[in-house]
Amino acid sequence: MDRFIIHGGHPLRGDIVIGGAKNSALKLLVAGLLTPEKLVLDNVPRIADIRTMRRLLEQHGLTVEDISGDGGTLSIGGEITNTEAPYNIVSKMRASILVLGPLLARCGEARVSLPGGCAIGTRPVDLHLKALETLGAKITLENGYIHAEAPNGLKGERVILPFASVGATENLLMAATLARGRTEIVNAAREPEIGDLVGCLNAMGARITGIGTGKLVIDGVEGLHGARYRVMPDRIECGTYACAAAITGGELRLVGGQVEHLGAVVRALEEAGVEMVQEEGAVRVQRTGALRGVDIMTEPYPGFPTDMQAQFMALLSVAEGASMVTETIFENRFMHVPELNRMGARINVHGSSAIIRGVHSLSGAPVMATDLRASFSLIIAGLAAHGETILSRVYHLDRGYEAVERKLAQCGAHIERVSD
Repeated sequence: MDRFIIHGGHPLRGDIVIGGAKNSALKLLVAGLLTPEKLVLDNVPRIADIRTMRRLLEQHGLTVEDISGDGGTLSIGGEITNTEAPYNIVSKMRASILVLGPLLARCGEARVSLPGGCAIGTRPVDLHLKALETLGAKITLENGYIHAEAPNGLKGERVILPFASVGATENLLMAATLARGRTEIVNAAREPEIGDLVGCLNAMGARITGIGTGKLVIDGVEGLHGARYRVMPDRIECGTYACAAAITGGELRLVGGQVEHLGAVVRALEEAGVEMVQEEGAVRVQRTGALRGVDIMTEPYPGFPTDMQAQFMALLSVAEGASMVTETIFENRFMHVPELNRMGARINVHGSSAIIRGVHSLSGAPVMATDLRASFSLIIAGLAAHGETILSRVYHLDRGYEAVERKLAQCGAHIERVSD
């Protein structure tokens, strides 16, 4: 099992290339189930979750080829020969549930294991199932599997989501592209990754309008064709490295990053004393003075993303004054707090809120990653801490971030990966 050894106190300076968005690329790969023709995706991140999704698609019968030689461009195509998504793959990654809609729409049936992923909350799939039932699917749960049938195909309807679920929006969106008639998704999620999925589906021949709004309208078509599409840059990776630049007092150019995708993250960073400037092809990040405490609440886009909460908390742990972070999306997403406190942070959790009283400095310590984003929060803390930080269980990190130690080291961080 790999670990990171970090010696803090070194400002980050230089360029870091922001890769393709994990939360977009996974869904675009799944979209390959909707057509027998080839879908070619550029700017695919080279991370563990992508490899897991490739295995899942291949066991459905598709061929996934690396046509770039380095994993950055993938071609997906072929006929579906198996409509079951097994537990041994789905349990590794929650995004696997998204094969349900495309398999159902294309083949009229699907058997998908209930999903896994990071242990940050229950994240029920009932919204996915109720939405697909509205389109005419018959769904039963047995032995840990979702069994869905639509032998006569799906039929477009108006679906009102009780809250703006990203996963339910995506599953319904893909299924509706091949449904008969018009589907309306009301209270749809508005994340930029939703817009990226719509862009790819439309390039494949879908008829979808309403990008960036809470109402998506899908006019079903008989079939989709192949296309070539480029995955958007990862806004969470961009925000994560922005926090790393700020906590170390350095200056980074985040190449490929887009300020417009970051929403409330930019406003929170500016309030904390961090400047983010969009330049041609990059975002420049630097501190404007001492870090200041701020209050944030995680919300659906364009609110503050739950996927940035842990990283921002690490930054606030050394900010002047007190801060409060309220988590409204996942109930178990404060598991990094005890680890940050081991490094000298002063954080107290009260229900869904954490009170952070900024300290002058952190101290290196052995810490353990508990989930994907928490992993990087501990790296951020380690970059600013005095002494040595040893981060264990970095396999969580490898699920969603590419070449972390290389990107940080080339900008002055003292970080190395070691294997037991």
